[in-house]
Amino acid sequence: MKIELIERLSQQSSHKTLLCVLDGLGGLPGPAGLTALEAAATPNLDKLASVGSQGRTLPVGYGITPGSGPGHLALFGYDPLEYEIGRGALEATGIDFVLGPDDVVARGNFCDISGNGVVTDRRAGRQSTDITADLCRLLSQIKLSDIEIFVLPVREQRFVLILRGPNLSALVSETDPQIEGVSPSVCRPLTGSVEAERTASLIRRWVNAAHDLLEERDQGNGILLRGWSTRPNLPSFPKIWKTRAAACAVYPMYRGVASLAGMDVINAGASLSEQIQEISAQWDSFDFFFLHYKYADSAGEDGNFEAKVQAITDFDTYVPELLKLNPEVVVVTGDHSTPAVMSGHSWHSVPTLIAGRHVRPDQQVNFGERAAISGELGQFPANELLPIAFAHADKLAKFGA
Repeated sequence: MKIELIERLSQQSSHKTLLCVLDGLGGLPGPAGLTALEAAATPNLDKLASVGSQGRTLPVGYGITPGSGPGHLALFGYDPLEYEIGRGALEATGIDFVLGPDDVVARGNFCDISGNGVVTDRRAGRQSTDITADLCRLLSQIKLSDIEIFVLPVREQRFVLILRGPNLSALVSETDPQIEGVSPSVCRPLTGSVEAERTASLIRRWVNAAHDLLEERDQGNGILLRGWSTRPNLPSFPKIWKTRAAACAVYPMYRGVASLAGMDVINAGASLSEQIQEISAQWDSFDFFFLHYKYADSAGEDGNFEAKVQAITDFDTYVPELLKLNPEVVVVTGDHSTPAVMSGHSWHSVPTLIAGRHVRPDQQVNFGERAAISGELGQFPANELLPIAFAHADKLAKFGA
C-alpha cells in the first residue's frame, strides 16, 4: 500500500497491536523432513494459530534474498524498493550515533583470516562485545588526512566505521565477500565520480592499516565491511499511522531501523524476559509495539538446525506472558527466512500469523511453513502485513463512498 494512501486512511484507535518478529523465522526441512518452526515445541503458538489466520509474506519480491534492513522496513509498511537504508546507517543509529550530513558509514565484522589471506570465520567465533570494544579502541588510532574517523563497537563481533568529511560517497563496494574460503574483497568505486574514487581509496588505506594492527591476533585478526550508507530520510511511522509506536529490540541494528522510522525505542535489557517486562511497564503509553527476537536467525546463519529449533521453542514459552498484556491484535512473523541448511538468508516466503479481534480463523491448528501455505492470508508482500494488522485494530478508515 502506498504511504500516501495510508496517511489518508489511517486513524487513531485505542486497540493495541503487538508485532512479534522472530528474526530469520522461515526455513527449509531439516534432518527429519520438518522445518525448524515445524520441529520446535510450540504449543502456545499453535493455540494462537488455531484461533488465527496464517499466510506467507515475501519481504522484497519473488526470488530476492533480503537483508535484515529491507525485511524490517517491509514489516513496518514501507516498500523496501522505494525506501532503501544501508546496513551501516542502521547499525550506527542503533547505538545512538547521530549521523551527520557528511558521514559515510559501514557495518563491520571482525573476522578470522588464515596465513594465506583467506577468510576462515566471518564472525570471529562471535567474539564477545568486550573484545570488540578493545579492538575498536585499537583501530581508532588509525588516522587519515582530511577526514574524521569513528570506530565503535555494536554487539559481539560487529562494529561500525564512520568516515566524516567533505566529498565522500557511499557508492563504493563492500569488502565482505559474505562467504568463507575466499579472501576479503577490495573496496572499489561503484561510479566514476571523484567522490567515489576518493572514498574507496581512503577505505583501502584504512583496511590495510587495520589488518596491520590485527595481524598478530589468533582470533579477530581481520575486518570485513558492508552496507555503506549515508543518513536516510524515512517518512515518520507515527505520523503515517497516527499511532504511538514503541520498539523493543536487544540488538542495535533493529533499534536503528525502528528509530529511523520514528518509533520510540524503549529499553530491551538483554533477554526476552526483560523485553516483556519493559513492554508491560510501557503498555499504557503506546498503541503499537514491535518486539524483536534475534536468536532463530543467529542459529540459522551458523547452520545449526537444532539451535534454531531450540530458539523457537524458547520463544514459545513466553507467548502466554505476551498474551497476558491483552493486545487486541497479535502478529507473529519473521523479517526473512534463514534456513539452517543454507547457513544464511534466503528468498523463501516467511510464515505469518495474525490473531485477535475480527480475525477470520482458517482451518490450521499448527504454526509452520506447510500450514501457512493453506492459510487464510495466502502469500502477499510483507509491506502489506501492517495494513492488514492495523485494519483488524480499526486503524484504517473506509476507502471511497
